[in-house]
Amino acid sequence: MNRYPVWKYVVLALSLVFGLLYTLPNFFGEAPAVQVSSAKATQKIDDSMVGRVGDILSKAGIESTGLFFDGNSVKARFASTDLQLRAKDAISRALNADPDDPSWIVALNLLSDTPRWLTALHALPMYLGLDLRGGVHFLLQVDMKEALAKRMDGLAGDIRTQLRDRNIRHAGIDRVGDAIEIRFRDADTRERARAQIADSSPELALTETGEGGEPKLVARFREDAAARVQQNAVQQNITTLSNRINELGVSEPVIQQQGPDRVVVQLPGVQDTAKAKDILGRTATLEVRMVCESPDELAALAAGTVPFGCERFAERGGRPILLRKQVILTGANLNDAQAGFDGQTHEPAVHLTLDAKGARIFRDVTRENIGRRMAIVLVERGKGEVVTAPVIRSEIAGGRVQISGSMTTQEANDVALLLRAGSLAAPMEIIEERTIGPSLGADNIRQGFHSTLWGFVTIAVFMVAYYHFFGLVSAIALSVNLLLLVALLSLLQATLTLPGIAAIALTLGMAIDANVLINERVREELRNGATPQAAISAGYDNAWATILDSNITSMIAGVALLIFGSGPVRGFAVVHVLGLLTSMFSAVFFSRGLVNFWYGRRRKLAKVSIGQVWKPSTAARPSARQG
Repeated sequence: MNRYPVWKYVVLALSLVFGLLYTLPNFFGEAPAVQVSSAKATQKIDDSMVGRVGDILSKAGIESTGLFFDGNSVKARFASTDLQLRAKDAISRALNADPDDPSWIVALNLLSDTPRWLTALHALPMYLGLDLRGGVHFLLQVDMKEALAKRMDGLAGDIRTQLRDRNIRHAGIDRVGDAIEIRFRDADTRERARAQIADSSPELALTETGEGGEPKLVARFREDAAARVQQNAVQQNITTLSNRINELGVSEPVIQQQGPDRVVVQLPGVQDTAKAKDILGRTATLEVRMVCESPDELAALAAGTVPFGCERFAERGGRPILLRKQVILTGANLNDAQAGFDGQTHEPAVHLTLDAKGARIFRDVTRENIGRRMAIVLVERGKGEVVTAPVIRSEIAGGRVQISGSMTTQEANDVALLLRAGSLAAPMEIIEERTIGPSLGADNIRQGFHSTLWGFVTIAVFMVAYYHFFGLVSAIALSVNLLLLVALLSLLQATLTLPGIAAIALTLGMAIDANVLINERVREELRNGATPQAAISAGYDNAWATILDSNITSMIAGVALLIFGSGPVRGFAVVHVLGLLTSMFSAVFFSRGLVNFWYGRRRKLAKVSIGQVWKPSTAARPSARQG
């Protein structure tokens, strides 16, 4: 009746091992480290940097306790802060020949001191949020109306150019609110214009008006196209912010969309709010220039000199290149950049869309420079880098440009992102700003830990005093619940915040409530005259339905917070939902496993240690003796 099969005990044992393994990394603390990442959007970092950093440290006589590449940066761990500071200075001097124009960001950081054998099992500590580690938090509002207005202005110019090129006369093109209004002198011309615009701009919905007077054509974004423009604007802004925040060398920054038009930026460990604002508000532009490639100019480049009328830049691979000083186009003329494939060779390519002015200039320049190279330059803080420098194969008209050749699919995506992220797609305003000091974060950790610890101890003492052995089982199950919850949060690499600690405390309360229900149902069965073995079985079985109902209703509320909440609310919801799952497992299955292990082997069980079984009256049926 009260015996678990062996496989159930194996599951319980494995769950304990899982909990211990994935909770353990949180007790090793953090070690001082140095992080090396790219300072320029056009410069990629790879695992070869590990060897370079290792050689620099060896020459400087500095020993690291760990050196690895995580995909975005190279990190070196050290035994003390003194070695950390010496390593930062040595690496900075070796990698950045020009301190005023650094190629690499060398930043101080803290890394988990988890042993390698745990890391190999992906056993890592939880991330700490701003309220526990300190840092700055910004909530940015993206101006969606301005994003649509900028795109609509570009389309108005495109339509004007297209109609002129097709010799379709109009009486005026104006943007009125969220629409483009085109006037004509007769209905036939309007029909020709309608066909041309529908073919070239499928994202626009066209409506004919002015039937009694002057014929008009009104163009508005289709609903799905407007949503796509807005979403692209948010994504472009997020990419731009990511590129800029790399300069800060922040460990685990959070840059994510919140709702349709807001972006959350959290920078743990950053205390200089003015510096953070400067980075977020930094501007970047794109320039299109011709390459200096005459024999004399190439000879000058080889000799290390710069001829008159040219400027020296660097390509993505670091190779020097000379460009004309004259800027043909700027990022203001670029409407969009998307990765794709060449229609003929099926090679990865980048497709650019220019506005009317840019299309006209690009057409003229490409017609006059077939066979020559044209460079696209990303300019940031007065420093320019060449993103790509393709050869002009033919005249390019219509405002649609393709860049292809010697690119992988990933490189095409990277180039498209760089071109789109040169500047913000729409203005953003900081609507919320918070700064949390590291000392306050340490106080929050200490107070949160103490509140959870003393809450747990108080609950455990009460349960043991009131329910005796069953209370002890409840306290052990509560410990397992806390162990599994922390293990799950660590495995999922969730970010623990102060509301998350509150959710842990709430989880302990709800978990012990399930054990109280079970213990009282067992007492009730004993009062009704059931044998101890039958009372244990009925108590757990009858309490399960109530526990399940109460947890499901709480789960519904937690999932709603998870879906519709944001920031600290979501942090609370994540811990709350996971805590409900672990509490049902520990309070019901684990605690019953312990009770079955202790009492299930006894065929003639005379009594159970569950505290005083109160009888409502002396007329009640006799029950088994209790301890």
